[in-house]
Amino acid sequence: MAETLQALRERHATLAKKTRSLVEDNNDKWEPQHQEQYDAAMAELDDIKAQIDRTTKMLEKIADEAINDTIEESIAGNRKNDSPMNKLFMKWLRGGDKAMTAEDWIEIRNTMSTTTGSEGGHTVPTEVAGSIIETLKAFGGVREAASVISTEGGNAINFPTSDGTSEVGELIAENTTATSADPTFGVVTLNTYKFSSKIVAVPFELLQDSAVDIEAFIVNRLSQRLGRILNQYFTTGTGTNQPRGVVTAAASGKVGTTGQTLTVIVDDLIDLVHSIDPAYRVGERVRFMMNDASLKVVRKLKDSQNRPVFLPGYDGLAGPMADTLLGYSITINQDMAVMAANAKSILFGDFSRYTIRDVMGMTLFRFDDSAYIKLGQIGFLAWMRSGGTLTDGGAPIKYYQNSAT
Repeated sequence: MAETLQALRERHATLAKKTRSLVEDNNDKWEPQHQEQYDAAMAELDDIKAQIDRTTKMLEKIADEAINDTIEESIAGNRKNDSPMNKLFMKWLRGGDKAMTAEDWIEIRNTMSTTTGSEGGHTVPTEVAGSIIETLKAFGGVREAASVISTEGGNAINFPTSDGTSEVGELIAENTTATSADPTFGVVTLNTYKFSSKIVAVPFELLQDSAVDIEAFIVNRLSQRLGRILNQYFTTGTGTNQPRGVVTAAASGKVGTTGQTLTVIVDDLIDLVHSIDPAYRVGERVRFMMNDASLKVVRKLKDSQNRPVFLPGYDGLAGPMADTLLGYSITINQDMAVMAANAKSILFGDFSRYTIRDVMGMTLFRFDDSAYIKLGQIGFLAWMRSGGTLTDGGAPIKYYQNSAT
């Protein structure tokens, strides 16, 4: 008999906790049998995780097939489909401006921006916008780890900086004049840029079928697209007419030892960690960031005592325990470079020092002109203004760069 999803998760948590204890309890002397147990446990954890993923997908498919007009939650699970604003939003999605009554427009003007009403665009209602941010997290490793702020306007924000790490006081004799040492100030500017989801064309049939949760489909698809493009620029953007990505902003922490073009060694990871000042190695946002392909490499690493440096995470009664590498959490970012010659493949540091700025909310447009009507479709397009940069004058985040040869 197949295990339930809850049973699989409990088995995964129990085994992960046991595996972490195996490593922690045998730190003094790591024997070959311990490594065998660790390898077997990691293989079983991977198998359980695959079962969890398959079961989750199956349950999601069953839920999708059972969708009807009594759906209780949105894709993020934090808004109700029967709320007045969501009913108005759904009405507008299906029928456009012509379907809205004068009373509807009064309600809309009281709750959302209509500065682009004559163009057919409206800011997504608060309930919907909340679910969109959750989806952006799912597709954005940088957003997950960074500090995120929201502003009403898009004008540039200047963050004053001052690096006093090399400044010290002095010991002087009596009646001696103190030496002058004026601090140096700088500024970091956080601009915003316009991002498009690209147009999604929806057939009339889906809009007319009340059993189809077309609202969730449109919001999900558009927010996925925005989430992916934003994360690309938050990761590797140049900072010139686009966000300054976290890789671009990071300083060099460690260049791989010769021969490490496709790999990394534990000593180099330790050097990377200690290239960061201790002041930036404290806090819940201090972590490694890498592509999942790089995680596959570091999961196999062992220290000088032949002990694993990667410990699996689990969901426990006291809350989730994240995967850790050398004691630090790991964020997966698929826009990070995979390991290759000269690739900046791993980041480490305090990611709270990287700031993402969103302006207002996502603005959604509906197109029902002849270009779409003749194809039996209605077009939808989302815009979002956002920016990101490192807002710290020091070097809170550094990268590991694979060797050239």
